Amino acid sequence: MKSLIIIFIVLISSQINSQTLPQGFSYVSEIDATIKKELRYSTSNNFIGQPIDGYIKDSLIISTPAAKALKKIQTKLMLSGLSLKIFDAYRPQQAVDHFVRWAKVLNDTLMKQLYYPDVQKSELFTLGYIALKSGHTRGSTVDLTIVDIKTNKELDMGSSYDFFGEKSHPYYKKITDKQTKNRMLLRSIMIKNGFIPYDNEWWHFTLKNELYPTTYFNFTIE
Repeated sequence: MKSLIIIFIVLISSQINSQTLPQGFSYVSEIDATIKKELRYSTSNNFIGQPIDGYIKDSLIISTPAAKALKKIQTKLMLSGLSLKIFDAYRPQQAVDHFVRWAKVLNDTLMKQLYYPDVQKSELFTLGYIALKSGHTRGSTVDLTIVDIKTNKELDMGSSYDFFGEKSHPYYKKITDKQTKNRMLLRSIMIKNGFIPYDNEWWHFTLKNELYPTTYFNFTIE
């Protein structure tokens, strides 16, 4: 009886802490709780160096069709002792606006050495690293990598997540064969399950049949 009461309390607490999402959106954890996460924009561990507007809680939200596709990928990877690890999924427009404001302050280069050592901040717009709109805001785009379940370590992809530079291009040549193999493993399994890759970032994929292909959302992540 006591265990049932505890379960009931946990369920009620979960409902209280979860926001009501727009139709067609889900928490990734409610579709597949085994998928790992590191939502960097809710922390200071990102290219700006502070939590980003709109990321109130460490929660991953994405369109339900995208979440179900990720679940299929996760199921296949786990057979090989691997797991998806998501860095970002749905991103509110206010977060994109935060990126834009930051990019215009040219003397704020706190995280330059980690994220854009070879790129001038003044070039972030023209090179396409910062934009006024993001596919993430439509709800079916995801940034992710693969980790080894036993060690909990990310597979070596040859560059870190959100690194601004040619090194992050999926087919960049100046990386090892193993790093290339890891990138292609991620790329192939995502494509086979309905996602479209992005030419400039090995970690960035968008569901081919987006639920909201022309709608940019701005609800906070809670």
